[in-house]
Amino acid sequence: MTRYVLDTSAVLAYFWQEPGWERVADLLAGKNHAISSVNLAELVGKARLEGMPKAAVPEMLAALELDVHPFDEVQALACGLLQPSTRPAGLSLGDRACLALAQSLGAIAVTADRPWLTLDLGVRVECIRPAAA
Repeated sequence: MTRYVLDTSAVLAYFWQEPGWERVADLLAGKNHAISSVNLAELVGKARLEGMPKAAVPEMLAALELDVHPFDEVQALACGLLQPSTRPAGLSLGDRACLALAQSLGAIAVTADRPWLTLDLGVRVECIRPAAA
């Protein structure tokens, strides 16, 4: 079974029903997804900045049933090693954490950020956003 690692941008697209959100809904329903604890932290922070009450955060996370993977020393090393290759596309620490986890799991990284498709990192990437017409 193919495994998927969700980037923060993909989960936020699902929450706000932005273009591509249906694909994320399918992945969440399939229970074959994972997320880095770094991306989880980003997700919570962005939800709070958008006005989600602090008390609603645990309920939101429980509803997603995310398989959260810790950002440990191995993940930190892999993430750091990706920085030179991802810098031209402007990827953040969270973006690289997602890619590093996908790399370690042999999974597909799922994002809403099209610039990821320009990278050749040995990690399969799926962008949920349709190409511009």
